[in-house]
Amino acid sequence: MEFSSGRARLKQGRLAGDRRELYPHSLQFYLEPPTENISLVEFESFAIDRLKLLKIVENLGVSYVRSSDSYKTKLQNELRKLKFPYKALAEDDYEARRKDHISHFILRLAYCQSEELRRWFLQQEMDLLRYRFNELTDSLRQKFLEHVNLSFEAISEDLKNELANELCASTPGLSTIKVKEQMFYKVGLADAVDLFRARRVFIKDGFAYVPLKDIDAIVLNNYRTKLSKALALTARSLPSVQSDERLQPLLNHLSHSYVGPDYSVQKNTGKISLEQIDALSVKSYPLCMRQLHKALRDNHHLRHGGRMQYGLFLKGIGLTLEQALEFWKKEFIRGKVDADKFDKGYAYSIRHNYGKEGKRTDYTPYSCMKIIMSNPPSQGDYHGCPFRHSDPELLKQKLQSYKIPPTGITQILELVKGMHYQLACQKYFELTHDVEDIGFSLNHPNQYFVESQRLLSGGRELKKELSNSGNPQQKSNSQESMNSSSTPTSSNTTADAELEGLEAYFTED
Repeated sequence: MEFSSGRARLKQGRLAGDRRELYPHSLQFYLEPPTENISLVEFESFAIDRLKLLKIVENLGVSYVRSSDSYKTKLQNELRKLKFPYKALAEDDYEARRKDHISHFILRLAYCQSEELRRWFLQQEMDLLRYRFNELTDSLRQKFLEHVNLSFEAISEDLKNELANELCASTPGLSTIKVKEQMFYKVGLADAVDLFRARRVFIKDGFAYVPLKDIDAIVLNNYRTKLSKALALTARSLPSVQSDERLQPLLNHLSHSYVGPDYSVQKNTGKISLEQIDALSVKSYPLCMRQLHKALRDNHHLRHGGRMQYGLFLKGIGLTLEQALEFWKKEFIRGKVDADKFDKGYAYSIRHNYGKEGKRTDYTPYSCMKIIMSNPPSQGDYHGCPFRHSDPELLKQKLQSYKIPPTGITQILELVKGMHYQLACQKYFELTHDVEDIGFSLNHPNQYFVESQRLLSGGRELKKELSNSGNPQQKSNSQESMNSSSTPTSSNTTADAELEGLEAYFTED
């Protein structure tokens, strides 16, 4: 893939003529990398949109049954909004197919860098392919299978009638009538291992007789194998790609990137008093910040990683520079740091975070992805994401101490086991705020705080009225939050603003 100005790319496109034959289908296995020139702006915007789409796929996959109408409707709406192919029969979606192709390979470069990133990328791409494949008509599915060299032999009507009883008994959800209506394929057993393990297919003489409705399992298994190998090969060639100084910072940070509001400018700046922080930490802090606040109060000190993560979060919820200096100084001098040492050794870094020292960079609070993917905590540290970096047994004990019900703890630990750390945090929000569905995708600790304050202030309806909850502390906290509620930043930012935010993120130390 090469890079040029947008004008040069358009000119080359006109010279090349109509290139729709490059994408004969709305679906593909991404076997051939793109070879055209694209601009760096287009490179960034395609990557951001693909990342948004995959995060939506992840969230929907946990929140809804993948075959449900709600799942399909929401994912189709997102595909349409982000301008990816969503209608297989559309004749004018060349640009959408091109974007789908190029953006996949950009994120493949970014997400091949570690085993954890590869697993996440592979899972989301497989879920996306499953949805899009199942949306195809029978004839388009057959054409796609031929396109990716999965031309399985369709059995004859005579053979199908002969095996009707066995096919009906071995294939869940198919009656005798449906067996006659359904097309069956004779597939080698090695290609139908998943169906065989699940006892969802008829086996005879080393072949599986797979109905068209279940052929997606074989397609996905084939795709998983190809994409896994491709990611491993991409990882080997990554050093040569990273030698390009234009791409190196983009690829290094795309896997950490956050493309929502940066919470650098808050309308509630100065409206939160230092006296409120202890109460807010209990009712409106995400677990990562609640952990840091408790460690600070217990030990009267945090190491650099903790001070950065928590300090920028406090800045994001509205603490002024003067409040931050007072807050940290009061706590540190309760420990082993005297006032003079604090002024000389710690005050500078606080002013630096607020853009008053050094490069005068006005640093933004850390997003969930940055916390999860960078600077893991070591012994004696309290920063990081508890769902990502804590031992499961210690996490369980912590959740128990915060009165999370056993069923809720089980749900959270299952999400952690599946590496859905942000979804585990969403579940923690639901359990601590007593709501069934938070109604948004959680991507930032400050977003957690804003949404919590909005909910407790009456901006979102509670599952149970606080006045009937029998918890007087929760009731008084709700009243406090009426006075300290913050105004959330809209997540519907323009593409230009998103790119500027991403660029600002890349320039951070």
